[in-house]
Amino acid sequence: MLDLVRLSSRPLFPPGGRDLYRKIAILTDMGEGDEILVAACGRGVTLDYFAREFGIHGSGVDEDEVLIEAADIRSREDRLQDQIQFQHAQMDDLPYRDGVFDLVIGELGLASSSNPPEAIRELSRVLKPGGRIALVQLVWKAPVDSKRQALLSRHLGARPVMLVELKKILREEGIGKLYTESWSDKETAFRRAPKKPFPDFAELFDLPEKLVILRRAWSRWGWRGVVTAITRGVEVHRLLTKERVLGLDMIKGAKEADSTPKGEPIQDRVSRQEAPSGAEGVREEDSSEHEGTVEREPANTQTQGLPLFAPGKER
Repeated sequence: MLDLVRLSSRPLFPPGGRDLYRKIAILTDMGEGDEILVAACGRGVTLDYFAREFGIHGSGVDEDEVLIEAADIRSREDRLQDQIQFQHAQMDDLPYRDGVFDLVIGELGLASSSNPPEAIRELSRVLKPGGRIALVQLVWKAPVDSKRQALLSRHLGARPVMLVELKKILREEGIGKLYTESWSDKETAFRRAPKKPFPDFAELFDLPEKLVILRRAWSRWGWRGVVTAITRGVEVHRLLTKERVLGLDMIKGAKEADSTPKGEPIQDRVSRQEAPSGAEGVREEDSSEHEGTVEREPANTQTQGLPLFAPGKER
């Protein structure tokens, strides 16, 4: 399902759209000069948006070399090559040094071929102490047996987990001050106008665009693969919009300034907080004396102009 959408030549925001990514920028206090990483970036649409609107310097990684090449070409056409770069990489083996990014963002495809804990562990590793993390992930909204979970995950091209499990993984990697918002309600207050949370393939593209996408899909997978992808897409859309066993959640947190032993959860308490848009989300802050936003490093970051890549993993 995700692969079909990503084969489009038209740059599309992931589910949640521009509104969601503007909200992420506000919640993470994104600003000029920040070094950010977008994992599972696809064609780099969100990284392009952050560079244009907030003046960040960014890196995008994806497991699909074709999409990375397309993102690279597009950044040069838009004259953003001095601000953003793209690299092919596995999500559980990122080619960057420890603690180099001010902000890391994990997109829907973050755990498409990696286990969620391994992918999130890598994001935490490359994040600076005190840095921010935002995940946009599919989550199970109802208990689903393991066999059906595996089937749906294959259909989606992503690996949803329960929200409570996702929070547990983040805490074990030293991520605290968790704040969550659901973006899968049709009448969500976070959007300017009511929209379907998951538009289907037929609604996203006109006929000429569909033909181009299907031709590209045929060249990759053959006709059997195209038919299978469309059939799965219809079934998954039904599960998302009618049964509502899946939802789209955004989770924001911050890496502890001091190192937390892996596997030792950060103790936090749950409180209600009014979101900047006027709608409510759920915030969980640690139980330290000082509450509020994690203190940030100066905008002239230590990473800009310095080596980002881990030894032996240069581009």
